[in-house]
Amino acid sequence: MIEFKLPSLGADMDEGTLLEWLVKSGDEVRRGQVVAIVDTSKTAVDVEIWQSGKVHQLIVHPGEKIPVGSVLATLLEPGETAPPAQPATTPAAVKPATRRRISPAARREAETLGVDISLLTGSGPDAAVTLEDVRRAAAARAPLPTALTAPKAERTAEMRKAIAAAMSRSKREIPHYYLSETIPLREASAWLAEQNARRPVTTRLLMAVLQLKAVAVATRKFPEMNGFWQDGAFVPAPAAHLGVAIALRQGGLLAPAIHDVADKILDQLMSDLTDLVKRVRAGTLRSSEMSDPTLTVTNLGDQGVDAVFGVIYPPQVALVGFGKVLERPWVEAGELRAVPTVVASLAADHRVSDGHRGALFLADIRELLQHPDQL
Repeated sequence: MIEFKLPSLGADMDEGTLLEWLVKSGDEVRRGQVVAIVDTSKTAVDVEIWQSGKVHQLIVHPGEKIPVGSVLATLLEPGETAPPAQPATTPAAVKPATRRRISPAARREAETLGVDISLLTGSGPDAAVTLEDVRRAAAARAPLPTALTAPKAERTAEMRKAIAAAMSRSKREIPHYYLSETIPLREASAWLAEQNARRPVTTRLLMAVLQLKAVAVATRKFPEMNGFWQDGAFVPAPAAHLGVAIALRQGGLLAPAIHDVADKILDQLMSDLTDLVKRVRAGTLRSSEMSDPTLTVTNLGDQGVDAVFGVIYPPQVALVGFGKVLERPWVEAGELRAVPTVVASLAADHRVSDGHRGALFLADIRELLQHPDQL
């Protein structure tokens, strides 16, 4: 018998609320399949299952709030038979005919706009309520009284509380050290301009993609920046799954992962980044994207700041930040010229690395950005 437990979907998550089961008892499921939707303090997340088998019992009912690590369901392994005693009912069998189908994006939009989902007629497959259904309903009705929009404010307050708790834990438990490096980007900027001049707008590359790839490649030489502090020891990650800090429209942020960044070509990374930002804002993330970032990258350049010094997301052991690309006076070959530059910063865990290694890590990122064609 396999126990399917609620995974941690971020350092600031202690519990979640089951919104919907996407499977029922007796269903065959495969590894990586989305089987449930869980609401965290920040967003609704599509939860994947990590072992194949047959659903034996759904233990948690939709609407229940449960701690991380709680058993959501049990599975039978391939070839395993069910025990003789069976429960009379399962959560999925309580009201099979009346459960509303609604996409996570529509659910989040309904909460934001104050739309009562129970009053909507879905236009999607199997009468599912879609994002457009919610927006049409919001546009058709008069503005709601402030009291009816309170859940949005309450969710924002809950999110801020969760973030504060996680970051307080980080600063309390992790002995941070901070370093920064100003990196010239003349070669990278010229290469990007040349590449993008030949591309349609929809496939153009951002500097952020070069930065992500450089960070991921640099972790190959400096694996102590990429992994987790668990049970009093460092556990290196087998690949660079970079968490990308993305601001939410209602406030707060999420840092879901782009997987295997070091092994992807820049076009694929650009596509992945665009898709990730879109799905963060729509509330359609997968649990694997929330549970396994190995190193977080935050880029506040679009906010106009020179540099950012972040707080490490436990159990990760490092965070890399990038500020705004600015022209600064720079000496090259004995000549003073204006050169586009960026301040890269590192927050790292002193239990795992020291300033010398951290400085070499930033220097490697700088060197990689001088050869964008090789990324």
